[in-house]
Amino acid sequence: MTNASERLMKTSTNPEKDSYALRSAVGGCLAMAAIMGIGRFAYTPLLPFMLQEGVLNEVDAGFVASSNYLGYLIGALMAARAPLPGSPYRIFMIALIASTVVTFLMAFNLGLYWYVIIRFLAGLASAYAFVLVANIVMQRLAETRSLHLFPIHFTGVGIGIAGSSLMIEWLGASLNTSAQLWIAGGVLSLLLTICVPLLLPPKNELPSKAVQTSAPPTTSTKPLNLSAWRLIIAYGCFGFGYVITATFFGALANSTPELAPMKSLGWLLVGLAVIPSVFFWEKLAARIGYGIAIAIACTLEAMGVALSVLVPTVAGLSMASILLGGTFVGITSIGLIEARRIAGSNPRQIVGLMTAAFGVGQMLGPSFAGYLYELNGNFMLASLVAAGMLILAALLTLKRFIPT
Repeated sequence: MTNASERLMKTSTNPEKDSYALRSAVGGCLAMAAIMGIGRFAYTPLLPFMLQEGVLNEVDAGFVASSNYLGYLIGALMAARAPLPGSPYRIFMIALIASTVVTFLMAFNLGLYWYVIIRFLAGLASAYAFVLVANIVMQRLAETRSLHLFPIHFTGVGIGIAGSSLMIEWLGASLNTSAQLWIAGGVLSLLLTICVPLLLPPKNELPSKAVQTSAPPTTSTKPLNLSAWRLIIAYGCFGFGYVITATFFGALANSTPELAPMKSLGWLLVGLAVIPSVFFWEKLAARIGYGIAIAIACTLEAMGVALSVLVPTVAGLSMASILLGGTFVGITSIGLIEARRIAGSNPRQIVGLMTAAFGVGQMLGPSFAGYLYELNGNFMLASLVAAGMLILAALLTLKRFIPT
């Protein structure tokens, strides 16, 4: 059977539309690099520096990370209901700018509650920007029959992670404090933010011939069926399952002298693995089914999470990095494409709810891991529980999802 991506590629014959679609995907990619790669995930490679300086301890670090994901949860729920005035594009740009501002604000050490508030705001901004830009890019690609380009949008996460890791590795030896590294991250985020509207401008600034006229939005929303809720719950398990390793990877590596070089290099491997993974999982999902592809990816990620604590060597952490980076963004990407398929004419509701479920898992994971670290002195039990949650997510997605 012909691959869905190949069918979409064959339908696009207008160079202007092709250029518009590619620019939209690349604009989304840069936005994701700023929002997720830096605004959300720079905390992971910078956390070892903050722990070493005594700015935070492991329990506080988990609390701060959980506040970020609480903000992410609230932002996702608000984005699903769109209560703010203005167009989705305008709100997205405000959230993108806010994400950059709060990255700069992390440079100020005003105590634990300051970090809690700032990371909460960062989560709020990243959820709004994530939900809205994903829908904006997906809609523009759908209008030009170019959904096969959607994985480009998600490579931004890997580019942002890899770029910030390289920056931290390069500057970490010369800059004296984590505060200076947060400022460097803010500068990188600002440069990306400036580029986004050049590639992904407001719709009314685009050439009128570039996009096909889309159908007017529907005003009614059908209730989600059990199949949709199964995907949402699986997404929540996935959020819990990946976040402990994603938050404490640098701290885990830094806890053993021989693994210390992996605190940023391991995170670099995560980012590099992300970039090709989104294309791989989209193509595999189109061939074997999106639910089965998600199940396979969750299983591989569970193996990576378990390896990070069961094989505490450079080789073990390297493989854990590759398995984590090679799956978690791919699951997000193909999960959203499947959500759009089963949601019909109103994907915004299910995308928002999936992001919210993801946020619940993320919010619980770091605090859970921080307190277990205080009890046991390591991340072993927390990581194994996380691996179990990923296996549960895999089981929930094996059965085919039925459209609403």
